[in-house]
Amino acid sequence: MKPSTLIQIAGLLHFGLLCAGLTMPRAVNLRHHLSALPVFIRQLFWVYYVFVGFTFCSLGLASILLSKQITEGGPLARAFCLFTFAFWTMRLVVAMFIFDVRPYLTNWSYRAGYQLTNVVFAILPLIYGWMAWRN
Repeated sequence: MKPSTLIQIAGLLHFGLLCAGLTMPRAVNLRHHLSALPVFIRQLFWVYYVFVGFTFCSLGLASILLSKQITEGGPLARAFCLFTFAFWTMRLVVAMFIFDVRPYLTNWSYRAGYQLTNVVFAILPLIYGWMAWRN
């Protein structure tokens, strides 16, 4: 598989995670939990939620549309890959050691989706880490 194809697949994985993230508020009954918080904290959460989604979209679009430039190397390509590697490595660590989502994994589809997202959280740093090292 060509490196540019691998980066494009990684880009598509970002959009898969975005879709999974869009199901999260309903899956965890987020509106109910947030309703007990002050307005500013609710707003802050939603702003962070949108910013994370925007980040997924940006990383995904850059990976899909600029895959050739990313795989050809150069300082900006390496910086992009290092940032994306660090981002997804930290997200994997949070998933494994900080978040306890067990109370929300109430059916087989939530459990399967959660495991699948963790697989993607592990694959993305491998792809971008290899690309940064390769460049």
